[in-house]
Amino acid sequence: MKERNRTQKQQGFTLIELVVVIAILAILAAFALPRFAQLSEQAHQSTIRATAGALAAGVALTKTQWVSNGFTAATTDVEGFGNDDVDVSDDGWPTATNDITSADMTVARCQQVWAGVLQSNAPTIVGANADYTVTVQPDADGDPGADCVFTYELDGQGSTIEYDADTGEITSTII
Repeated sequence: MKERNRTQKQQGFTLIELVVVIAILAILAAFALPRFAQLSEQAHQSTIRATAGALAAGVALTKTQWVSNGFTAATTDVEGFGNDDVDVSDDGWPTATNDITSADMTVARCQQVWAGVLQSNAPTIVGANADYTVTVQPDADGDPGADCVFTYELDGQGSTIEYDADTGEITSTII
């Protein structure tokens, strides 16, 4: 009879057991949360690197198609690349999609190059919740005109991808 009473009394956890489990979970959370925050930062950085790589590949493919088409001067609507609407400068670097071949970039032309080179899977650069904002800055290598600057907005750190239409160079700065 005593054994039966003993099993009925042991149906739950004691207060000490619950406190120990909560303490263990708190310690694990204290170590895990900073790691998860760091993973989020690394994911943003990887996104910027991947986008810069895709932009660089698209710019290089545009020039490659321009060369393989046999062109040696500025050309509108390079056939065989994307939607056949990318315009290139005298050196074969993308400049716009509306029949402009000058390498002096504006915000609108930077947006056109982004959309024309990256095509349908491009991160957004227009709108209230855009992944990147677009600006122009004076050409860093002293050439006339301006370079495109795409600033990553999703992490608020100010990381950028720059495109120089004079040289086709893509530079990413991750902060």
